[in-house]
Amino acid sequence: MSRDELARRIEGLSRDEFWEIALEVFHHQAANNLIYAEYLDLLHVNEREVRQRTDIPYLPISLFKTHDLRTGAWEPSRTFRSSGTTGTATSRHPLRREAWYVDQAARTFERFYGPLTGRAVLALLPAYLERSGSSLVFMADDFIRRSGQPDSGFYLDNLPELAGRLRALRERNVPTLLLGVSFALLELAERFPQPLGDTIVMETGGMKGRRREMTRDELHGVLSDAFEVEHIHSEYGMTELLSQAYAPERGRFLPATTLAVTPRDVTDPFAPAPLGKTAALNLTDLANLDTVSFIASDDLGRIFEDGSFEVLGRMDNSDVRGCNLLVGDL
Repeated sequence: MSRDELARRIEGLSRDEFWEIALEVFHHQAANNLIYAEYLDLLHVNEREVRQRTDIPYLPISLFKTHDLRTGAWEPSRTFRSSGTTGTATSRHPLRREAWYVDQAARTFERFYGPLTGRAVLALLPAYLERSGSSLVFMADDFIRRSGQPDSGFYLDNLPELAGRLRALRERNVPTLLLGVSFALLELAERFPQPLGDTIVMETGGMKGRRREMTRDELHGVLSDAFEVEHIHSEYGMTELLSQAYAPERGRFLPATTLAVTPRDVTDPFAPAPLGKTAALNLTDLANLDTVSFIASDDLGRIFEDGSFEVLGRMDNSDVRGCNLLVGDL
């Protein structure tokens, strides 16, 4: 199947054909991605013998920091880059077409929350706005444009203005999304607590060294109390993924149609793990058609029969040593 035919199938993807298309994407990337092909060769995997989903090897996510993972020959329209402390390597993810990313992202959000048009989108993303190349900022900017609301916009450190804007939108009954990085939402909650009514308050995770780390339950409890909302919503995304997942209530994430999360053993990167138990997360992102769709992440979580999942934390260096055995050879 050609790349363009795969792209058309992915854009109109139904959940019941996910793994059928995933196998086609695997064979396409194995044949056209030099780094992934070399990885398969190191594992002594013959791509022609991969006929079922459990045969597909997952590439260590750290290779996004060190290698150009483009499938095929094309020039990026932009490159997403992760955040990182000074002197550390950061992940980079080249993007073939900007519309591919933002259309997929908008379609996923609207699947769970309804139309963006007419909804005020307030993005409180200081750590991301202070650097270039953030996929989250790029997505939020597109959401703001699609909203068509003059009150939509980004906020860096102007919390009094944001608090006033939230109050005015609630009083006018304007549907509102407050999308924020965790540490900034906590500061807003401490300095300007107020009832937000039906506003969707959505955290994107990450204290970025600005605050002490908190569990998601603890964070959501503080924010729920301050803003007098029943639920705090969560977004799961990263530089290495072009798809997102959302948790409309405290707890489980629901993935995009183009994303599937499967469990692997914490100490053996090539062994599966049972559903419902703590495991490392393998990510299959068909939106990554032009890079690599099969990623062994460093996240720990639990995955359930319906495809939903929880994120419990990150693996440490000793946990990922099995994956890293091969990284130095690529």
